[in-house]
Amino acid sequence: MRIFSYIFNYRAVPYAEIRAFCVHLLTASGSFLAFLGVVAAAEHRFVDMFWWLGLALIVDGIDGPIARKVRVKEVLPNWSGDTLDNIIDYVTYVLLPAFALYQSGMIGENLSFVAAGIIVVSSAIYYADMGMKTDEYFFSGFPVVWNMVVFTLFVIKPDDTVAFAIVVVSAILSFFPIWFLHPVRVKRLRPLNLAIFILWTVLSGIALLKHFASPDWVVWGVVITGLYLYCIGFVLQLFPNLGRRD
Repeated sequence: MRIFSYIFNYRAVPYAEIRAFCVHLLTASGSFLAFLGVVAAAEHRFVDMFWWLGLALIVDGIDGPIARKVRVKEVLPNWSGDTLDNIIDYVTYVLLPAFALYQSGMIGENLSFVAAGIIVVSSAIYYADMGMKTDEYFFSGFPVVWNMVVFTLFVIKPDDTVAFAIVVVSAILSFFPIWFLHPVRVKRLRPLNLAIFILWTVLSGIALLKHFASPDWVVWGVVITGLYLYCIGFVLQLFPNLGRRD
């Protein structure tokens, strides 16, 4: 590891390498946020757990642009930011939401256990897919954003069968070449997509502040914006000229 080789040889570490390594530390901080979320979920403090996941989502949203800005791959080629990011993402996007679903028993003890198992296994296979992103940065297949799906289930409190069906359908779609939106990196309809994502985030924050005892307008707002984010990638796949400016 070049960082330590500089230390042991009593040589100054170049500023660019320190800066790049700090970006990796920022990414890795998501693991500690996930740990705090595990503690909260184990204690059935699900509101606190989702706040920690929200902070992890913020870290995940900003570390990539920062890494590209400071050219982390060029400066520290022996450290794989992609691998680190995938590890953190699996914990925060998959494992912790699945654990929360199981711990809550929100769709019945048996179905919650089965649904959690489906989530962690299907997502592990998805992360092994080297072609999970298209040239336009859409995700090919449901991108295992179970933090958003499970959160939505907490907000809308659907029937057990409906909730289980949502989990099963989403898991199946992770293996189909159907496009799903990356709200930041996809250029087509980016202002609208970002606006909808921000609105979903604000409504989700209100739901957390209400401890999931949300008024109807918040519930419906989460549902509508969530459905948009869930489906718009497939719409843009069906209509390849929609949202293009060239």
